[in-house]
Amino acid sequence: MLLAIASSRPTFICIDALDECAGMERFRLLDSLKEVLEQSPGIRIYITGRPHIRAEVESRLTGKVVSVSVSSTTGDITRYLHSRLGHDETPDAMDESLKAEILEKIPENMSEMSVGPRTLQIPPRIVR
Repeated sequence: MLLAIASSRPTFICIDALDECAGMERFRLLDSLKEVLEQSPGIRIYITGRPHIRAEVESRLTGKVVSVSVSSTTGDITRYLHSRLGHDETPDAMDESLKAEILEKIPENMSEMSVGPRTLQIPPRIVR
């Protein structure tokens, strides 16, 4: 299906959190994407995932990707939360203790899950 769509017009495919895809399914998906890239030069595929899948993606899509590492820090998350809380549409619904808890717990939980580099895979022909 991807090949049929991608061969007829410029196409962008975005796949987020590829690392959350089961191993065998991920292999099949990457093999399908390689076939699409080989047969449809106008296609652009953007893949995000945690760093441990970088080698796998580069191996299965040999010569078809450029990897870019993107990182976030706990400070980035905290600044984002401050910004969002500052634009709360229902400010009366939150007291200072709830705001303090949000600013403490969310960065703490996020740092355990996803703070750090994420890999963005980009077909090399679009990188200038």
